[in-house]
Amino acid sequence: MPELPDVTVYTERIGAAAGGQVLRHVRIVNPFVLRTAVPPIASLDGRRLELVRRLGKRIVLDFEGGLHLVLHLMRAGRLRWLAPGARLPGKMALAALDFDSGSLVFTEAGTKRRASMHLVEGDVALAAFDAGGLEVLDADLTVFAARLRSENHTLKRSLTAPHLMSGIGGAYSDEILHRARLSPIAHSKDLADEEIGRLYHAVRDVLREWTVRLREEAGDGFPEKVTAFRDGMAVHGRFGQPCPVCGTPVQRIVYADTETNYCPRCQTGGKVLADRALSRLLKSSWPRSVDELE
Repeated sequence: MPELPDVTVYTERIGAAAGGQVLRHVRIVNPFVLRTAVPPIASLDGRRLELVRRLGKRIVLDFEGGLHLVLHLMRAGRLRWLAPGARLPGKMALAALDFDSGSLVFTEAGTKRRASMHLVEGDVALAAFDAGGLEVLDADLTVFAARLRSENHTLKRSLTAPHLMSGIGGAYSDEILHRARLSPIAHSKDLADEEIGRLYHAVRDVLREWTVRLREEAGDGFPEKVTAFRDGMAVHGRFGQPCPVCGTPVQRIVYADTETNYCPRCQTGGKVLADRALSRLLKSSWPRSVDELE
């Protein structure tokens, strides 16, 4: 699922491509993507796009007259910018917003159709989409520490819970915890002040660095490769590959369709965490430490 760095770059490029322009027409290709009926989607036709912004992991397009179009990409949703009159990309196209300079096309790979579009009127209706997560890039250490300790969860869950932290998902939480040298299963209320400080700075540094990197990759164009698995990541998606800090093979915890990636030497004191799928299968053969891995 696209996270804060990806969504930030999307909003910037949409604003650069279509900000201040009049939306000529909305084409709904797959009716399932539109989850609201009032106000009708046709009421956007002829309205000027005033602002594009991020709300958690959602993208909000603010149109004149107090209308807000809220896009949630979920896992497989993506956005493309096509020249005026260009053909839509086959079965992946969900909707298109046609401006004079081009079309913003909403796509989704696969068949699960989780991506969504909501049209709402007024700030009160828009506020319903705000989970209340902390914008860490706008918060100081004291506020961050209070939010982290407000509930007791594993650090992985604390970082990815949208009502606690805004815009962080599985990919960047792995990178943040590796940067902070903290275990993904450590509990938030067990952290010392120094560890919370490390985590705070890791969150800010990782999100800022990747936003700059993705911005540079997109350049003046539109992001073409939006993925959770990127070259240059330290641990996410790098199971079995060497940690860039210590060389220890990166390990993972798999649960349902998600996974957590970590370095056992840098983050867990040499302990290999139980994987709910493999450790139950291997039982006594499951490695418990870095030494057993080697």
